[in-house]
Amino acid sequence: MMNTMRPTPSMLLLLVDGSSQHETVITHSPFTIGRLPDKDIVLPYSYISRSHAEIQYDQDQFHLVDCGSRSGCYVNGQRIYRHTLSPNDVIHIGSLQGPLLRFGKPDDTTSALRGLLHQMQPASELEKLRWFLEAARKLNGVGAVHEILISLIETTLQLTQVERGYVFLKDPAGKLRLAVGRNAQHEPLEDDSTISHSAIQQAIRSASEFIVTDTLSGDAGSPSDSIVAQSLRTVICIPLRKRASEQELPEGEILGILYLDSHKQRGKLMRVDSDLLKTIATEAAVLVENASLARAEEAARRYREELNIAAEIQRGLMTVRIPELPHARVKAQSVPCKEIGGDFYDVVATENGLYVVVADISGKGVSAALLGSTLQGLVHAQILAGLSLPSIAMFANQYICNKSIHKYATLILLKLTPEGLVEYINCGHVQPILHKEDGIRILGNGNLPVGLMPDATYSSEIIRIEQGERILVYTDGVTEAEDPAGEFYGNARLESSVMAGASIADLFQTIQLFMAGSPSNDDCTLLEVCYGTCS
Repeated sequence: MMNTMRPTPSMLLLLVDGSSQHETVITHSPFTIGRLPDKDIVLPYSYISRSHAEIQYDQDQFHLVDCGSRSGCYVNGQRIYRHTLSPNDVIHIGSLQGPLLRFGKPDDTTSALRGLLHQMQPASELEKLRWFLEAARKLNGVGAVHEILISLIETTLQLTQVERGYVFLKDPAGKLRLAVGRNAQHEPLEDDSTISHSAIQQAIRSASEFIVTDTLSGDAGSPSDSIVAQSLRTVICIPLRKRASEQELPEGEILGILYLDSHKQRGKLMRVDSDLLKTIATEAAVLVENASLARAEEAARRYREELNIAAEIQRGLMTVRIPELPHARVKAQSVPCKEIGGDFYDVVATENGLYVVVADISGKGVSAALLGSTLQGLVHAQILAGLSLPSIAMFANQYICNKSIHKYATLILLKLTPEGLVEYINCGHVQPILHKEDGIRILGNGNLPVGLMPDATYSSEIIRIEQGERILVYTDGVTEAEDPAGEFYGNARLESSVMAGASIADLFQTIQLFMAGSPSNDDCTLLEVCYGTCS
């Protein structure tokens, strides 16, 4: 029997991850995306599911399909579950701030297209429009926002035979700002003081796709002061509306305004019919919306680059050289859930004993990392200065409270002497585990976190441990790690693993197996202090 299944046509995907770009070719269906190494595109991030999404070819079209991921798929900024892809669609997997995929090959011939736009002499206005839209879409493929707007204005001026054109776009505050302006001689216009702002407001308020005003006609109403002062005979304002979703109003949100005016009479405009102006309004809005996505992509790329730099600086600042001592051994590991984390640990050896610190800053990301770096330096300096553990906790608490930064930290400070005396202070942190030969003991000292109350007082406790016993200090990201069903790893599993003699590396591996690919929601830190000879 002959196989009539049609082969999957080749299509390019551009992967942009930070400052790197990589092209890959879709040659089969389904084309898989996820965290597992057997996927066609591997994205090794904690918020990416193991089998996150697929690109399927069906009925002569490519479709992006979410494979039941937790963090979702996005096309052109909108979350989707199944979406038919078009050239230059922008795909984000799991996060709008993460790496992006651009479907279809972008064309980098920006200057060539601009030259072509000025050289060709099409026979009709509709042919000019078709030709402009094709060029502008290609320009949009490389994010040439300014070039797109200039092309939009210059081509529209040719079509309408008016003298000036401006594009106004909404800023983040919702106010219209001049983006670009040109006259019929292709000269830049940077001053919008002589245009009719009242016509722009009328266009925004109107439900019409566009407004054409012959300012001298009897039905035009009273012309504004700017129209009279500038002797304007024709004013055209075209609202650029966002493509409306099924949940939005049919006309969609206004992204900006295309404004045209002229001293010439309206008769010059009659060659361009209303359908042409409607097409310009619709297609120009699509171009502006895509250009806005391109700007957002560039901003996200720069943010990721800055975040990578911050993460590298943080790793340098928080690099801990664990001392080798005859009476103690320390092992530790910390894994942030984002690029930079709010957990930290430190190990300091002095003539008075071995000190270890584990802290968890409230919140996540950059703000938590900044406070963590500051707090680590502060505590480290006070340990070297010989302050007592309660004094260090009190000083850290007053420092954070006095800064009014509305953050706090949980903190464990522990001191081990060569004789086996352990002094520790717990400032709102999860309780450490003491692993003894006959079982485990929870170290229950409790104080307020640092940074909550400026007049808080702190006290420590002292215990003695024996050779071979170890103390495990950890953050709540360990016990609150979740599996795909949302169940916590929990204290019972951790204590059972500790009882079985699991090392720090073993514990992290056990937690990862339990999570089964679920993204981490919190930083995870584990630190073990072993007294004397340990297995």
